[in-house]
Amino acid sequence: MVVFRVVLVEPEHEGNVGAVARSMGNFAFEDLVLVDPCTIGEEAFKRAKHAGHILERATVVGTVDEAVKGCSLVVGTTGIVTHGPKHYVRIPMSPRDLAARTAEHDGRIALLFGQEGLGLTQDELSRCDLLVHIPSDDAYPVLNLSHAVTIVIYELYLAEGHRTSRVPVSSEEERELLYKFFADLLEAIDYPDFRRENTEIMFRRMMGRAVPTKWEFYTIMGVIGDAAKLIDGRKKLPR
Repeated sequence: MVVFRVVLVEPEHEGNVGAVARSMGNFAFEDLVLVDPCTIGEEAFKRAKHAGHILERATVVGTVDEAVKGCSLVVGTTGIVTHGPKHYVRIPMSPRDLAARTAEHDGRIALLFGQEGLGLTQDELSRCDLLVHIPSDDAYPVLNLSHAVTIVIYELYLAEGHRTSRVPVSSEEERELLYKFFADLLEAIDYPDFRRENTEIMFRRMMGRAVPTKWEFYTIMGVIGDAAKLIDGRKKLPR
């Protein structure tokens, strides 16, 4: 079965953390991870109401990498949308689209929410396989942290009732191996250094949006890995 992990990155206000726990309780989400959070005290538990157990069981870690360990997919949330075919670093989908894409997959999926005032940093966004944006009015587009979490997990909760068969997805280690193979391919073809980082991010996002199955991942990984070895081997032949 699919399990969603809510990850709050450096939350500043304990009341928001408590409100997030309350929403998680409303929609049967249990896995909460806090990255370098503010102090979690009485106000947080007051706002959590009957979901205080989620706060008590929450895992506190120091980095995003620790927070997403063991997850088959990492989803970041962003309040910024860029337009145009080349602006792939911040091409998001809606929470409803995310729910539809993950409805029949198996594994643990991390949902990253950034600091109240800043959101996720560029480095944190680069770690994500998918981006989600909540459409809102241009006059006041920024949502409260707990409201944003509520909207995302509500859509995922609705999709839960429509799941049929479940298709295994690749693990975190398998995904990172695929991305390494792709980086090796860029190296083998002497891809320009100044374009390499963004191209690797684009590939990660493209694969994230596709949400491929484990079998599809292994097929793609095999093709890319073989291509990199073949090209590199030819380059080393005497001329």
